[in-house]
Amino acid sequence: MACPFFMPTEKMENGAWMHPSRLPLGCRWNGRCTAPGFEGFAPAEKDLLDFCNLGYADGCGRLPQNRDWDSVRFAARTICDALKNDTRRIQVRYVCERGHRPAGTGFLEFDAATDQWIRPHTDSRIQRMAECFLAVYVENLKNQHVAQSAAS
Repeated sequence: MACPFFMPTEKMENGAWMHPSRLPLGCRWNGRCTAPGFEGFAPAEKDLLDFCNLGYADGCGRLPQNRDWDSVRFAARTICDALKNDTRRIQVRYVCERGHRPAGTGFLEFDAATDQWIRPHTDSRIQRMAECFLAVYVENLKNQHVAQSAAS
């Protein structure tokens, strides 16, 4: 679950996480803060480790008291064209949480054939996180396909 005020900008190739694939956005991300009064602030690596990439950042001094969400989580599934046996759309589910309870949920949809979002999120932060999550998801799908092809 990423902090809802985190705006990821690029993958972090180095970092202190033991299992980066278990992170909410699928890997480590560098980015900026969008919390009111801190827009554009570049958090230190420790803050990225402890707060931005993980959500529920009560210890973060930039987290506003009045907020709709504490964290955001994502999941995805591919919707295949059964006749062609290829991916056409990817559905990304998001859940925004407040106090460890759902406070907003929905589906976003990406058309892999046209490389465009069919149903994006209206909040630019959530949309950007979904884009980052989707990029890692698609990369993992390609790696699985390559591994399966090599094993055949």
